Amino acid sequence: MTASPPASVLPAPVPDMTAAAGRGTGFGRILRIELRRSAALLTGILVLVVSLAYLHLLTGPWTHGDERWTAGYTAAAWWQREILVFLWPGAVVAGAVQGLRDHRSRTSELLATASRPAWHRGAGNATAFALTLTVAYLLVFLSGVVQVVTNNGHPQLGWLPIVTVGVLALIAGGWLGMGIARTVPSRFTPPALGLVTLMCAVVLSGYVLPDPAPQQVMLLSPSLSGPSSAFLTVAWQASAGQALWLLGVAATGFLLLVTVGRRAARAVRVRARLFALAPMALGAAVALPLLPGDTYDTYIVDASVTEPVCEGRVCVTRLHESRLDGFAAPADEALRLLSRLPGAPTSVREEVTPWPPGTPVRRDAAVLPVDFEARHLDGATPEETTRALLAGAGTAPCLDPHADLATEEQERAYDEKRAVREWAARTVAAAWFTGELKPLPGLAYLREDAGVLARPAWEALRALPAGEQRARIVALRDATLTCDGDGTVRGGERDLLKVLTDGTGGTGGAAARATGSTGSAGSTGSTGAASGGAR
Repeated sequence: MTASPPASVLPAPVPDMTAAAGRGTGFGRILRIELRRSAALLTGILVLVVSLAYLHLLTGPWTHGDERWTAGYTAAAWWQREILVFLWPGAVVAGAVQGLRDHRSRTSELLATASRPAWHRGAGNATAFALTLTVAYLLVFLSGVVQVVTNNGHPQLGWLPIVTVGVLALIAGGWLGMGIARTVPSRFTPPALGLVTLMCAVVLSGYVLPDPAPQQVMLLSPSLSGPSSAFLTVAWQASAGQALWLLGVAATGFLLLVTVGRRAARAVRVRARLFALAPMALGAAVALPLLPGDTYDTYIVDASVTEPVCEGRVCVTRLHESRLDGFAAPADEALRLLSRLPGAPTSVREEVTPWPPGTPVRRDAAVLPVDFEARHLDGATPEETTRALLAGAGTAPCLDPHADLATEEQERAYDEKRAVREWAARTVAAAWFTGELKPLPGLAYLREDAGVLARPAWEALRALPAGEQRARIVALRDATLTCDGDGTVRGGERDLLKVLTDGTGGTGGAAARATGSTGSAGSTGSTGAASGGAR
């Protein structure tokens, strides 16, 4: 019998290389490698830096007023969507650059012979891009939320679908760029994609032409124009339709990324790429009927921020609840002074900007309206706030130079000269209650021009008997309660300043009310909105 060799000379056991390789090549390891070596991390950093620089360092509508991007959760999400007009093409270009990596290194055919399926290789790359873009986008939104909380902003959930669609847009753009670059591996692919997507985003966002395409087609662009009112939000149909469309785009990009390589037969490649286009076509087919067909259906009034919050006789919207403590006392003082008139208002309520613009609004004689969105009360002292509420004997202006929303008819009808004369009349009316002529809070040019007219009108009014003064103030109030958005009242155009100085314009009924009868309960008219462009 042959003796067994000693253990010292036996060959060492061969390690299980397959098991070791399996433990070291998990998806998590692949993802970490992609984050270190691909363009995904750099792309996320660029999105973060460019977004923060745009929102924090540049000045625009997103930096002031109730619509500024740090005024509320929805505003922060909305302004982020506006800058997708250039972030989305950037994501497409970055994805295209990443999609050319194998072609640049000339390893495409080598990788095609590997045992790992193509979708597994592409999943790591695509996931790394999706992860960094999502984190960058959410960090920008978080930076706005921190300031919203600091400013006592009203918490709401309307931001969630807006942010979700923004994240989907960046992911879909990156994946689409990667897929197209792998399908058309050329160094000209990234710049060509960047130019095409930028042109489409700019045109569909309405920056070149006001209505370049039907509203449904324009909403295929992930960019949204900035909010025109803090009371608005994006309709669920718009967010749902855009999400479905972008999911289709993302799926098409991923399928193009992992489809058969150039070594396959031409007919196989064509069929595979046509199949890859199916999700995008299906997304468009489902999204277009769902997307709103009109701008005024795309954006709707957010009921969660228009709910009234009251302190006694003074009510503001939930959006401006933080202003109530400082506003209630000046508003109560204005109501006390206005009680000298017949049919005086008995409460103060914040106006919600009508949507769509030009919607008829009831002017209620029993309500003293206030519009924080007009911004002429920003930074006003309690005395200035009371004087602003007393302007026009407690009525809203017929031609409001502070308003941001306007119809085309109102813009055409806006007359700066008439607006200045009305502002002068409103200034004189406020002075009649306080006993002192002072300019109203508002635009500097308006105060100066109105002041020139207000001084002689104030002196002429004070020279009249007390009863006649009161009658003319009541006549002014009656005129503004029945005015239309273009500055006219029922029965024709009226110069509100002449109502005070000359007593003209059919004020006999007002004089009768000044002797003790009850004033009008209100009327229906358009809001006096006029945009800055109309001036």
